[in-house]
Amino acid sequence: MPQAAPGLPVLALNSGSSSLKFGLYRVSASRTEMLLSGEAEAIGAPDGKFHARDSHGSSLLSETGAIPGQREAIARVGRLLADAKTPAPLAVGHRIVHGGPKLRTHCLIDDLVMRQLEAATPFAPLHMPSALSVIRFARAHFSGLPQVACFDTTFHASLPDVARVLPIPKELQREGIERYGFHGLSCESIVRQLGADLPDRLVIAHLGNGASVTAVKGGKSIDTSMGLTPTGGVIMGTRSGDLDPGILVYLMREKKLDAAGIEELVDRRSGLLGISGISSDMRRLHATASANADARLAIEMFGYSVRKAVAAMIAALDGADLIVFTGGIGENDAAARAAICAGLFWAGISLDDARNRAAADPISAAGSRCLVQVLPSQEDEQIARHAWSLATTAIVETNDQKFRRPFSE
Repeated sequence: MPQAAPGLPVLALNSGSSSLKFGLYRVSASRTEMLLSGEAEAIGAPDGKFHARDSHGSSLLSETGAIPGQREAIARVGRLLADAKTPAPLAVGHRIVHGGPKLRTHCLIDDLVMRQLEAATPFAPLHMPSALSVIRFARAHFSGLPQVACFDTTFHASLPDVARVLPIPKELQREGIERYGFHGLSCESIVRQLGADLPDRLVIAHLGNGASVTAVKGGKSIDTSMGLTPTGGVIMGTRSGDLDPGILVYLMREKKLDAAGIEELVDRRSGLLGISGISSDMRRLHATASANADARLAIEMFGYSVRKAVAAMIAALDGADLIVFTGGIGENDAAARAAICAGLFWAGISLDDARNRAAADPISAAGSRCLVQVLPSQEDEQIARHAWSLATTAIVETNDQKFRRPFSE
């Protein structure tokens, strides 16, 4: 029986509603090496962008022009891989935000899994349609390669009942309506990066257009701010985060909003965009804050919301040994990190201003009782690792001819 060779090339695909991030990695049991990465942006718009860089960060290409849909984005990735003369991928991994109640572990994608993913669409309607499109087109374009689903909910699958169960009737609980938690691949990557330095009590603040805060005890998630869907928790770019349920009842009764109207409101018109009336992008809000009170309020409310969530996770952990900031805002916005931590002085948390501005770890002050660090979210690397592990296991254990052929070449 053929054994999978070390250092196999794996393509990681990370789809958004109008974007597709991708990375080609050489993966072995002990190492993951990025060969190239890039992104297709503004898919479906006339001013789409497609760019890629090599393993040294040098630009391979940067194109502007319409990318009509996910099919065209996948085809463009395929042409890039051929033109760059990199090793052809031997497996493809996909980031999946929500697998619903039936898919809680990373898995190989077959027709049954596709049906289960389609059934899970109502749990994450903002993310799942584009992810399913990417999987369908990738299965067609990279025919014969194992395709792997990597779920953001897997890291949180072992939440204790006190955090997982929602205060709703049991018949609804039995239908899988519970706290799932998200950004799990990002959290996995933080735990992996910490390695032997992983503390017993860790708080991960993944802050970007989507944002969540997670309590990690002994390497396992014990609570997290997002719930049934990626809409709950802290204030986000266009998502509201937690709301009084009565608001939704009021909007349905008095404003006659149906499910689609509620979804549009809480997922696309709220958060930083809704508060500021300007933008969901923190960079633009910072640029306009000096002259615009609503932009200042949006920034302040975001920091306040995250600070409360961090404090809640500290309570869940009975203290914290380390706080890690990650995600686009968490990694790059020193002012946001400072504002969040300034309100946590009571917990013994203080930052070193110069180190925070430089993102030089640790960014906590010498006298801080809790370390604070900034680490990159390495979701795509995690996707590649899981895809490698599941695909190579499938080859050895199942002797499946469909998967064996590409790996034995």
